Amino acid sequence: MSAPLVHGYEVVIGFETHAQLSTQSKIFSRAATAFGAEPNTQACAVDLALPGTLPVMNKGAVERAIQLGLALGSHIAERSIFARKNYFYPDLPKGYQISQFEIPVVQGGEVSFFMELGKETVRKTVRLVRAHLEEDAGKSLHEDFIAQTGIDLNRAGTPLLEIVTEPDMRSSTEAVAYAKELHKIVTWIGICDGNMQEGSFRCDANVSVRKPGAPLGTRREIKNLNSFKFMQQAIDYEVRWQIEQIEDGHAIQQATVLFNPDTGETRAMRTKEDAADYRYFPDPDLPPLVIGRDWVDRVKSEMAELPRVMAERFVTQYGLPEYDATQLTQSKAMAAYFEATAKACGQPKLASNWIMGEVSRRLNSGETSFDALPVSAVQLAALIGRINDNTISNNAAKQVFDALWSEGGANADDAASDAARVDALIDAKGLKQINDTGALEAIIDEVLAANPKNVEEFKAGNAKALNGLVGPIMKASKGKANPAQVNALLLKKLG
Repeated sequence: MSAPLVHGYEVVIGFETHAQLSTQSKIFSRAATAFGAEPNTQACAVDLALPGTLPVMNKGAVERAIQLGLALGSHIAERSIFARKNYFYPDLPKGYQISQFEIPVVQGGEVSFFMELGKETVRKTVRLVRAHLEEDAGKSLHEDFIAQTGIDLNRAGTPLLEIVTEPDMRSSTEAVAYAKELHKIVTWIGICDGNMQEGSFRCDANVSVRKPGAPLGTRREIKNLNSFKFMQQAIDYEVRWQIEQIEDGHAIQQATVLFNPDTGETRAMRTKEDAADYRYFPDPDLPPLVIGRDWVDRVKSEMAELPRVMAERFVTQYGLPEYDATQLTQSKAMAAYFEATAKACGQPKLASNWIMGEVSRRLNSGETSFDALPVSAVQLAALIGRINDNTISNNAAKQVFDALWSEGGANADDAASDAARVDALIDAKGLKQINDTGALEAIIDEVLAANPKNVEEFKAGNAKALNGLVGPIMKASKGKANPAQVNALLLKKLG
């Protein structure tokens, strides 16, 4: 499928994502990484590069880089090196940042995800250039000071993986879908908590536009996007701005820009530096990072089943469509809930429909999370079982589900009690379907006798006249008649 054009221009987007690693200490020191501490209480002499201090590599940070490489199908370099990236910023006390440049630890790989385009569901793959280890800088604080800036160095030295893509995305929708999938992967494998509000997962979008077939345009980098909603708004605004500039005869200047959610606009922060401006050179205090094959194999053996692997298993084991399997592996909790439900009811597709429908609708409204669902997998399975054996209709099942959800109190440790509660609610609400043929025929005969015009129209070839009979039958049965049986008996009686 060709890329959509915006006013005749093709949009080109690449991403740089900083994932803060879930280690307890910093990448080159023993200082803590906990979020929310009092300013400047978690920055030690090593983080500040005071004279006489030397950095020491955090093994846990390296293991998390290996995990990411394995999850993304990347090459994990047996030997990588650290460099000093030189630039001045008030919250960078060293005057340089320890990072990787020429030889990153993770090389290549890809991130695949599904997107809904109109009525189509398409698979998109974004290629990765690299993921390299580096330390974070401190933080400049402006809000709490008048005409001054406060510097908090607690974040200085926190371990990061910077994940860089090829310019493979062609719309803000694709960019957000990629970011969500990457966010899912890093949180799934446990290398990052993914808290965007706290800055644990923040994205920079490199955006440019060009006429189809033309060389790549000049890019502008939107920094520190920490919300999927703002990410889409920022990219859409930047695309419109660049097209307007070009149409008005202005050249785009490479720059770093910030997005203001209050105005919905981007503004230039500084002209964009290139690699040469940073004067990279190997850090003399750190030896090369050497990763043996046995280390990689051990990390691989300890990793949980990856979401893409689990999704493939859901397709083969449960016969689900690829789209369903991908949606159900958005989180470990969601996948576990599906599997427990599917195994308990033996109807995996119905389980998928309910979880992607009724359950997800409530989750998306912010009512709760998968870790605290008021309806247990056993209860949902029992409900699906009662639909499947024609005890209740789909509409009645939604009433039972609503009651289970609002009343809560599911007990995952007592499956028999949870299942019994479903049956108790069906009985208490009088929701059992009428499946007795004799009882249904009596109702149908009454409705046919009271609606001779619909009967004549149906026999004359008007198929829609059947609906005028089904409605009164369902009403007469107080919605309890089995719709499939009603249709079959009606057609039989009408010849």
